Amino acid sequence: MTGEPVPLGEADLTRLCDLLYRQTGILVPADRRPFIERRVRERMRATGAAGLPEYLARLRSDAAGEVQLFVNAFTVNETYFFREAHQLHCLTASLLGAVTAGRDRSDPIRIWSMPCATGEEPYSLAIWLLEHWPVVDCWEIEIVGSDIDTRALAAAEAGRYGARALARLPPDLVARYFTAEAGTAVPSWRILPELRGSVRFSRRNLVDGPGMAQEGRFDIVFCRNVLIYFDDASRRIAADTLFSALRPGGFLCLGHTESMDRIPSRFRTRRFPEAIVHQRPEDAREGDAP
Repeated sequence: MTGEPVPLGEADLTRLCDLLYRQTGILVPADRRPFIERRVRERMRATGAAGLPEYLARLRSDAAGEVQLFVNAFTVNETYFFREAHQLHCLTASLLGAVTAGRDRSDPIRIWSMPCATGEEPYSLAIWLLEHWPVVDCWEIEIVGSDIDTRALAAAEAGRYGARALARLPPDLVARYFTAEAGTAVPSWRILPELRGSVRFSRRNLVDGPGMAQEGRFDIVFCRNVLIYFDDASRRIAADTLFSALRPGGFLCLGHTESMDRIPSRFRTRRFPEAIVHQRPEDAREGDAP
């Protein structure tokens, strides 16, 4: 393989974009041809494919799990600790009070970060709860981080981060919850084992309803900065899946650039002092029409 771009004809481009869309719900515009060609070239080089026909055959047969690796190549894992901190403030100032009102303390509180990328977001939830929710030790809390990218999930489980990921964390929190790693070419820190053990990771796909349902229902779901990559059809599927993932009365936190405005929604918009979130109504049934 040379470093030259892999030329993609219209038919090949359509085939690859359709595969990615079917697998993930992510719509890659045709005008992003250089991005697509670069990612395909990387996968061809990694697999040793002699040309595009050979690589396409590998995708069709899913040799060595190439479809998943192809999906990994197109996912975006841009995140950092304490991203969109106003929602973290809302979590402890407003949402948890609503979730726990009248609840028996033997009933676990379940929080889902989906997609979780390389783990910064679910670990942020764990750190924030320890620092800002005085009754955190009185409740059993389950935090689950899920993503479609197996490479990102492996990095999340390892829990190693560079200075950029930690830039928004106060130094005292870095010292409290991370250990600096010695002998690394680039400075890095690893999250403490106790905190790594507080988050469970799993591979899930927002447009795979049955697979998502295997995680059960949650009180709060953070699903941030992924719906912007979906078209309306995929967004509708994801919205239905997220609705089903919530307990009645549960809350959905989207990214600040995202909303349910472009699709019918069964969610109720809630405006708290700290953030705007979406709630599954207490009396909403699974089959209710939007």
